[in-house]
Amino acid sequence: MLELIKSSDRGYADHGWLKSFHSFSFADYHNPKRMGFGALRVINEDRIEPGKGFGTHGHRDMEIISYVLEGELAHKDSMGNGQAGAANAGVIKPGDVQRMSAGTGVMHSEFNHAQGQTTHFLQIWIQPDQRGVTPGYEQKHFSDADKRGQLRLVASKGGLEGSVAIHADARLYAGLLDGQERALLNLLPGRIAYVHLVRGSATVNGQLLKAGDALQLQQEAQLHFSGGVDAELLVFDLAA
Repeated sequence: MLELIKSSDRGYADHGWLKSFHSFSFADYHNPKRMGFGALRVINEDRIEPGKGFGTHGHRDMEIISYVLEGELAHKDSMGNGQAGAANAGVIKPGDVQRMSAGTGVMHSEFNHAQGQTTHFLQIWIQPDQRGVTPGYEQKHFSDADKRGQLRLVASKGGLEGSVAIHADARLYAGLLDGQERALLNLLPGRIAYVHLVRGSATVNGQLLKAGDALQLQQEAQLHFSGGVDAELLVFDLAA
């Protein structure tokens, strides 16, 4: 069973310094039919103007993933990341996947310090399968070669296959498809999937997706990806 969500069906907010599309209900955008999908709670496509960003604010009990498409995002938090001399510099660039487990509570900020360049990124929230964990941070780079013509696991419970580790029964894949390149993902019984087309266009199980479109899949044993035209996509394998 497939459900197509067009890019134009998303919520939209223009704050001047921040332009954001909301795949699910978020902040002032409320759609009772779009409260999440499985453990997936938020996908915000954000564009931050140079010199602007999100001031220090708090989160609890949420797995937060940042996926930068253009520009860079400077992250600083109460765990020490982004501070001088810290193990993690906290600057996220294209190809990087950053995971922050909010757990018992964390304060952080996110800014675009690059002059003359807009930061374009996806902010993803996944509900954890356990509450009250110790807050944590992880950041890894996945090259285009890692994702070219295939689905690369970039986030999973326990950090399988070199992915970042999340406290959730979910797997996040990233892929790049163009021309004759094809990809396949098998789903175990009791799993559902959410595909978000980041840019370009591609066909998923016979359904054409364009930039910003998404596809919800239930009771599907396989996901077939083909017909990519400069396509970049994210695929969530989730518990039903």
